Amino acid sequence: MQDFPHHYVVSALSTPTGTVTVRAKDLEDIQSSAPPEFGGPEGNWSPETLLVGAVADCFVLTLRAVARASRLEWLEVDCSATGELDKTDTGNRFTKMTVKVDLLIPAGGDAGRAQRILEKAEHNCLITNSLNCEVVLDAHIREG
Repeated sequence: MQDFPHHYVVSALSTPTGTVTVRAKDLEDIQSSAPPEFGGPEGNWSPETLLVGAVADCFVLTLRAVARASRLEWLEVDCSATGELDKTDTGNRFTKMTVKVDLLIPAGGDAGRAQRILEKAEHNCLITNSLNCEVVLDAHIREG
């Protein structure tokens, strides 16, 4: 791991109409637009879906690290995030982020321990820690 602080540079290129091209060095470009809820077209990523996607992605990567450090064996994780965007006194913003996690552990695994690891991953997720909204973990553990 590199020393802190870390810096992430992303640019956005656009014309007066059409999609926005989101770019970062050594990564594929992403086409973005306003979401349908704000009058944008269907079928594109938007800043809103990118943010909610970052929550799910970061949770899974944090779970990997926490589970590895805790020596928790697991087989598969399916994580979805739902962001609730609402009008507030300070303007439109995400007011709640629900992270739904289905974790498959080996047969005979310790579900209680797995639950604690999921909670620790939620507590240490960089993206949700950077948000100013309620974060709810909805965890389900099954044995396989």
